[in-house]
Amino acid sequence: MKLSCAVLDDYQGVALTSADWTPLADRVGVRVLREHLTDRDALVAAVEHCEILVVMRERTPLDAELLKRLPRLRLLITSGMRNASIDVAAAAGLGITVCGTDSRPEPPAELTWALILGLARQVPAEARALREGGPWQSTVGMDLAGRTLGVVGLGKIGGRVARVGLAFGMDVLAWSPNLTDERAAEHGVRRAASKSELLESADVVSLHMVLSDRTRGLIGPADLRAMRPSAYLVNTSRAGLIDGEALLRALREGWIAGAGLDVFDTEPLPADDPLRTLPNVLALPHLGYVTEGNYGRYFGQAVEDIEAFLAGTPVRVLG
Repeated sequence: MKLSCAVLDDYQGVALTSADWTPLADRVGVRVLREHLTDRDALVAAVEHCEILVVMRERTPLDAELLKRLPRLRLLITSGMRNASIDVAAAAGLGITVCGTDSRPEPPAELTWALILGLARQVPAEARALREGGPWQSTVGMDLAGRTLGVVGLGKIGGRVARVGLAFGMDVLAWSPNLTDERAAEHGVRRAASKSELLESADVVSLHMVLSDRTRGLIGPADLRAMRPSAYLVNTSRAGLIDGEALLRALREGWIAGAGLDVFDTEPLPADDPLRTLPNVLALPHLGYVTEGNYGRYFGQAVEDIEAFLAGTPVRVLG
């Protein structure tokens, strides 16, 4: 009898075409759930018969309580090698192996620049006016050359964002709690002495930190007030890095010029969320990692993870 595998939250319906699943055809039956199931009872009903689940990033949280309701589950695969929404310890205690996949830093770094450029040159407003027969040229864009880019977190993604800023002729400042002058110099940028210095100096602030208890709310009301009224804030990391209520107030009251957002506290973003309609927000539906190359890695390595597990030699095990 074949094992049952479900792929959750395949919004675009591309999981089965992004990789070759045929090596599993005689051993595993794979089906795809495209709709995001927020109701936990509905989710359990949809997958309780599964021995294998493949999840995309942090779209569906799998905590201890939910895992206990899936007694047949033996293998849980997540895209990427870190997923804060999976209780890995609880999974281990229930005899569930958790495996990951590679995830490249280039796609979110590239999307960060799509947001920065979109904000700086007012791309959405100008494109909309052109499409709808509105005014021909209605905004004046921000020059990036000679401006200051503040990068919060100079890791694999932040480092790439910083190097593009340098290529645009920007002065690049970087800060994180453990950043050293030597590390900043390796990327050709200056280390800000403090978060406050970076926020007060930058024309564009881009966040690239891992969300943890230590970084949650890293950008609060005082930080947003410290930014220049002409500055933009870009977040392609995790929504929890910013105090959400403070950000709404900052955008509504003009503490900052605008924000480019690819991550939200609730995803998919509720239809009535004000971030959908604020005129100084450029928002995207968490597309940072959504590229052909990344999806090929995610689902191709998910197949590898399943094959290795069935062979008794799991790979890319998290825990």
